[in-house]
Amino acid sequence: MSRALAALAMTAVLGWAAQAGAAQPVDLLIRHANVIDVRTGKVARDRVVAMRGGDIVAVGPDKSAGAYAASQTVDARGKFVMPGLWDMHVHFGGGPELIQENRDLLPLYLAHGITSIRDCAGDLAEQVLAWRDEIKRGALLGPTLYTSGPKLEGYKPIWKGVLEVGTEAEVNAALDKLQALHVDFVKITDNTLKPELFLYAVREATRRGLKTSAHIPAAITVEQASAAGLTSIEHMSYALRPGSPQEARIAADVAAGRITPAEATAKTLATFDPVTAKAAYRGFAARGMFITPTLNGSKATTYLDQDDHKHDAYLAYIGPGLKKTYEWRVERAAKDDAAAIERRHRNYEKAADLLPLLRDSGMTIIAGTDAGFLNSFNYPGVGLHDEMGIFVAHGLTPLQTLQAATLAGPKYFGTSARYGAVAAGRAADILILDRNPVLNIANTRTVRGVVLRGRYFDSTALDAMLAEAKAKVAKAEAAS
Repeated sequence: MSRALAALAMTAVLGWAAQAGAAQPVDLLIRHANVIDVRTGKVARDRVVAMRGGDIVAVGPDKSAGAYAASQTVDARGKFVMPGLWDMHVHFGGGPELIQENRDLLPLYLAHGITSIRDCAGDLAEQVLAWRDEIKRGALLGPTLYTSGPKLEGYKPIWKGVLEVGTEAEVNAALDKLQALHVDFVKITDNTLKPELFLYAVREATRRGLKTSAHIPAAITVEQASAAGLTSIEHMSYALRPGSPQEARIAADVAAGRITPAEATAKTLATFDPVTAKAAYRGFAARGMFITPTLNGSKATTYLDQDDHKHDAYLAYIGPGLKKTYEWRVERAAKDDAAAIERRHRNYEKAADLLPLLRDSGMTIIAGTDAGFLNSFNYPGVGLHDEMGIFVAHGLTPLQTLQAATLAGPKYFGTSARYGAVAAGRAADILILDRNPVLNIANTRTVRGVVLRGRYFDSTALDAMLAEAKAKVAKAEAAS
């Protein structure tokens, strides 16, 4: 029987059951819940949430719970129920020898209430694409996974596993390949890619109906990238550039080789003007461009002079091979003298303080961590809670921050009708918390249970995921 016919048959059965006064069969009931509407921050008290398969079929007063016959019932009395979290910027990579260590990161996201993640390219694209499809089939436990596949870059980049392009024909061939892989979006970076090809790739991907995510070359303006159709900026540092009235001149100087990208950054900061920035952001917002700040990863590296993270408890959940990849950024930071350290502190704080300007401009801010290989001490799972804490510390409200972690991801992918609310017809991806995060963003850490595609994991099951991850790392370290 087709899925449509099966649904029609179930509707008929439920209609008959309702007429007969019989209880409707469901797989899971959450009872006595305080349901948070993340669009408004309002809380509906003492609710019942009914789920069948991967769908929420009803939400109503708990006194209506008798209308359902559930295979499993969860008492959420005194708890707060909201949509699952999304981490919209993660990475998997480090070479084929680290495939298993990367795969073992998936439960860490789930254990921290994250039900969807967006992979923004690494050097394990084939494996990540396979994991995405296995998760969809139910053959692999993990959050819903969106991926760019291999990213577009120029010839001889520092990154591994990319699609190297140097002509428009090669860009077209690369996009053909990505479409054949059914990627969820296209990632484009600026390491060696020619600026004119960057713009061509954005325009051509947009023409094909593909979403794009990028690092923007210093030799072009952010306005040029936006006008070409770029869907999202990755990393807050790029948002500083349009705040300089001299952005076009600075970009031209980089293009002509008169200044380096580092010198361009210094000029940008020296001439930054909030009024100019806000006007530019309004233009980006009008085009529907998003931004993923990824401040947590930047903060860890920025302040290595104050915290070397050698005693972080969460290192116990990161495999030895992945920990080894952290050394690259640590060693680079160690070369900075006192003046360079002061500059990176200033640059980070300036970038983080852009959050209210971006919000007020109407740009959609997406919560994402940059967690994964290479990005030192930026931990999968807990890192998103750290990112949300940074958002609030730099001017967003807890509710605005929750929206960045629950509504912005579905908006980016055009799936807002499916995700972002605990309501009938929505996905059964739910986070159960001990305390209300609208009052204090730190309350997202009080995870009591998670529903992923209709399957319930209580705190014991979530703790077991963490314990298993920790045991695997300890075994790997003992063997190395």
